[in-house]
Amino acid sequence: MAPRLGRAGARRPRQSAHALLVLPVALIAAITVADMRTPYEVHLGPALVIAPALTPSFAGPRTTAGVGALAVAAQVLIGVSHGGLGTLNHIVQIITLTVLVVLTVVYSALRERRQAQLAQVRTVAEAAQHVLMWPLPERIGALRIASLYLAAEDEAQIGGDLYAATVCDDAVRVLIGDVRGKGLPAIGEAALLLGAFRESAHRRIPLAELATALDQSITRYAAELDSPEEEGERFATALLVEIPNHDPVTRMTSAGHPPPLLLSPGHVVTVPSLHPSPPLGVAGGTEHTLDVFSFEPGDTLLLYTDGVVEARDERGRFYPLAERVARWTDDSPEALMHHLRRDLLAHAGGRLGDDAALIALHRVPAERRRHHGHGESDRPG
Repeated sequence: MAPRLGRAGARRPRQSAHALLVLPVALIAAITVADMRTPYEVHLGPALVIAPALTPSFAGPRTTAGVGALAVAAQVLIGVSHGGLGTLNHIVQIITLTVLVVLTVVYSALRERRQAQLAQVRTVAEAAQHVLMWPLPERIGALRIASLYLAAEDEAQIGGDLYAATVCDDAVRVLIGDVRGKGLPAIGEAALLLGAFRESAHRRIPLAELATALDQSITRYAAELDSPEEEGERFATALLVEIPNHDPVTRMTSAGHPPPLLLSPGHVVTVPSLHPSPPLGVAGGTEHTLDVFSFEPGDTLLLYTDGVVEARDERGRFYPLAERVARWTDDSPEALMHHLRRDLLAHAGGRLGDDAALIALHRVPAERRRHHGHGESDRPG
């Protein structure tokens, strides 16, 4: 069934292009008939250039060349009907139209080549995203999860923000972080941090010690790669969260990362008071504090990076995340991400100035977990 749907989807653009092709052809026919019926002093032939100029918007260079040839032929026909091709006026019009058609075909070819390059870049970006940041499962442990990633770079789908989730004993551990910079230059450091988390998160070490291990990885990476001029420039903020399956609490360790929002039913939003340490890679050997908060069934914990709260509107105002999410505290994680994506992009005018990532962690009541079973609850993301 999937291949059949794929072929059907591929046919739709061709069908649309064929339907749109009627417009320039009809335009050529209308201009030709009108010019042949008007007095000799009225020249509508130059308007024929509109037809090939429109064609690149929905077709490639070959179709554009065909429409252009039809327009030149129409200009020749007009010249014959108005006293022959020997007049200087008709010769100039034909030559001018031919030159414009050639330029339009060249533009169409360059445009098609550019689109192919962009499509390849998007494909590579998608592949990098799946390799670097594995998709989070919809269900893991006692949680339902939904995530959102918005890259600031036009042709990238991943940048300096990162997240991951995994199972450790009878709890779920989640990482959300933001490395310095954005776009492709930040991907290497993001890959390092994610790899270190996936390697260390399964160990039975306290969350604060896990943060120390990640800090050491970033520091070691910076020492090996940084030049003297770049010393101290590689760092990352991170928030580590541990949620036991059967204890209604959440444990957190923050390394310079924005605190999450706790969404409770009835439009209640609270901000846990964390004791953050410096970002990872800034001060080696830093002690990390473990904070513990209540996380009851039905609550949603919203993790985010600073690209969300630092998004500005046209007046320079930051995005009021806590105020906006208060409307959607009773929604599912998937619906919450849908609302935030639409609202955040609308606030920022359709484009963010920095990468942004969000994760919604919803604690499912015990009776609902028993009803759904544990088929997906133990798979890491």
